[in-house]
Amino acid sequence: MLRAPAVAGRFYPANPAVLRDDLRSYLSPVQEPVTAIGCIAPHAGYIYSGRIAGAVFSRLKIPARCIVLCPNHTGRGHPLAIIKEGAWRTPLGDVAIDSELAERICQAFPALQDDSEAHGSEHAIEVELPFLQLIRPDVKFVPIAIGTGRQLLLEQLGEGLSRVVADENRGAVLIIASSDMNHYEDDATTRVKDRRAIDKVIELDPRALYETVINESISMCGFGPAVAMLAAARRLGAQRAELVEYATSGEVSGDLEMVVGYAGIIVT
Repeated sequence: MLRAPAVAGRFYPANPAVLRDDLRSYLSPVQEPVTAIGCIAPHAGYIYSGRIAGAVFSRLKIPARCIVLCPNHTGRGHPLAIIKEGAWRTPLGDVAIDSELAERICQAFPALQDDSEAHGSEHAIEVELPFLQLIRPDVKFVPIAIGTGRQLLLEQLGEGLSRVVADENRGAVLIIASSDMNHYEDDATTRVKDRRAIDKVIELDPRALYETVINESISMCGFGPAVAMLAAARRLGAQRAELVEYATSGEVSGDLEMVVGYAGIIVT
């Protein structure tokens, strides 16, 4: 299966040369990229969240194998959807799915279903791929779309991922949780709500993140991927989470009455 781009020309440039230039403008050179277990990166249009995503990926040693978890915005397909074979196309070329890693994840967490429908028009993994391609052209990945908010399933997914990743050398697999933060409230409210959620990520507490998002009515679309990533990271011995960059859409649009928050976080 070759998945064609769904949002090229809308969320990010469809022209390869323009896309490369944009990506380079978001990526900042650092002296010593870090080896991480996981991260949270936003998935909005690059004009709004590219700087935050770029700050995250600039700080990381991108390994040859990545697991990318995202929310299911469309509601299509299975609520725990993986694709085990094929490739995804972006304007920068094709990114192969790591079939061997995908199969091992399915064995570790059998609730996953091989389902391309959930991924066909979903943007939240697609927008991460050009960053990975530019930094690590030989990268392979496993896409997982999460359309359930059930805490037990999210934690079990994280546990399954941790067992698979634990079989690899440290730093050989990166778990990326694709998520934006609070949606469509005013800037001040969004910053307060987002800080509460970010604090729980910094504390490396997936259960507290889940409870905070639910109890505080924080519309963090990728809280499921973030909970699963944190659950895996805890089991893999994570010691620290760092907020690399934060912004709201209002900083670009000028509209502070209805914004979306974006956080870039690295877990090591």
